Amino acid sequence: MTILDHKIDFAVVLSIKNANPNGDPLNGNRPRQNFDGFGEISDVALKRKIRNRLQDMGEAIFVQSNDRKVDEFTSLRERADAVPALKELMKAKKSSSDQFALAACDQWIDVRGFGQVFAFKGEKSGDSVSKGVRGPISLHPATSLDPIDITSTQITKSVNSEPGDAKGSDTMGMKHRVDAGVYVFYGSINTQLAEKTAFTNEDAEKIKQALVSLFENDASSARPEGSMEVNTVYWWEHTSKIGQYSSAKVHRSLTWERLTEHAKQYTDYDFTVQPLDGLKVEVIDGR
Repeated sequence: MTILDHKIDFAVVLSIKNANPNGDPLNGNRPRQNFDGFGEISDVALKRKIRNRLQDMGEAIFVQSNDRKVDEFTSLRERADAVPALKELMKAKKSSSDQFALAACDQWIDVRGFGQVFAFKGEKSGDSVSKGVRGPISLHPATSLDPIDITSTQITKSVNSEPGDAKGSDTMGMKHRVDAGVYVFYGSINTQLAEKTAFTNEDAEKIKQALVSLFENDASSARPEGSMEVNTVYWWEHTSKIGQYSSAKVHRSLTWERLTEHAKQYTDYDFTVQPLDGLKVEVIDGR
């Protein structure tokens, strides 16, 4: 497999209908919004979904969510200790950070893609292990193209939780959803950091596949099946390691125009990629 030898930029257009794409725990789990009323999905939430899709594709993932883990480990420390090379490097007081990074990246695609901080308590009191790996993939938060409308609904229970409780129907809490909205997020893959983590051209192709199918197998009460959809992935592959253009200029080349006054759905916008000399874009429909 060949280490990534050219810079990559990408953009993803996605749409939401009657779902909570990313609740804010500091705001009663309401869908995230900025101060101007535009919807947001954090980069952390997007990375979680990419990890989940890679895991569905059969890739080894270090940061597995508890409800989707495919091994017997209950912590990141246990998962790291299960790799003999990593366990030895964590015990060694003068182990090289580069050696540690390569051993971890060899095991898990999310570590060589996103990087990871390995911060664990040592076996002896007062000892600790802290190793950092910088990954080549950087992601922006997703932001809606227009301010979003949020509907909040009070939900109740119709059964008793405890014996002898005769109250019957009772308030459980609130449920929030975005009525409709179109979001865009951007990302890049840096070749300099790819060389350090051994991130390959094949790995980049797997990331692209994960983006195209980002919301498959992601249904929940807050995100019913079909309520979140990837509409289009834009994928720019430069012809050199540093790229012909800055990521900012490439991302700005994706423009859109509102076709209606109250645009909320994907079909309410017209998306266009402004041509950049010598740089081709692959436009992929979401699944």
